[in-house]
Amino acid sequence: AIRSHGDIRLSINPQTFHRKTLEAIGRRHTTEDVVRCYRDARELGFSNINMDLIVGLPGETAADVEMTMRQVEALNPDNLTVHSLAIKRSSRLHEMIAENAVRYENDLAANGDAIMRIVHEGAKEMGMAPYYLYRQKNIGGNLENVGFARPHKEGLYNVLIIEEAQDIAALGAGAACKRLVRDESGIPLPKAKIKRCENVKNVEQYIARIDEMIERKRRLFGL
Repeated sequence: AIRSHGDIRLSINPQTFHRKTLEAIGRRHTTEDVVRCYRDARELGFSNINMDLIVGLPGETAADVEMTMRQVEALNPDNLTVHSLAIKRSSRLHEMIAENAVRYENDLAANGDAIMRIVHEGAKEMGMAPYYLYRQKNIGGNLENVGFARPHKEGLYNVLIIEEAQDIAALGAGAACKRLVRDESGIPLPKAKIKRCENVKNVEQYIARIDEMIERKRRLFGL
């Protein structure tokens, strides 16, 4: 259905190619799932595929990141977005650390530069260059998140969402819509002037209340 609407940028996000890490952070997919989805997308004709990775995950070293990058290179996506781990208060990892009184340490503080060098060199091998960068609170090793892309494959949405310079009509459970409040000439007002509406996170509730979700969007965008 998505492919029928044009050559759309698609994200298939492994985060890591280590199964034990995925299990530790509560991700339900497997590395085999990622490979299968990626190959299916290529067969359907998607020519602009992004992959997200997270460096600094529990127990992972620079060598583990190197192995993940080799797996990514074998698949050969068009975009690569690399996030340095920032533990959010609402995340399962944060809850696990708090519940078990565990002191979480990752490899970014000691080897962050080496890890990011592996990422940059791997992206370069795939013909990609960095095109956007941003930082966030509690990020590991005082590093950053970087987006890489082949020429003409840059994800403009990534830049716009970080700058909060674009209206967003989001679909799916847990998705958040945003509307920039503009002045009479159509120019967006400061970031504080952003209106939002969020879809419920539970999938069954989202399906059951789909008319309500649609009405929320209509009110937000004045339709």
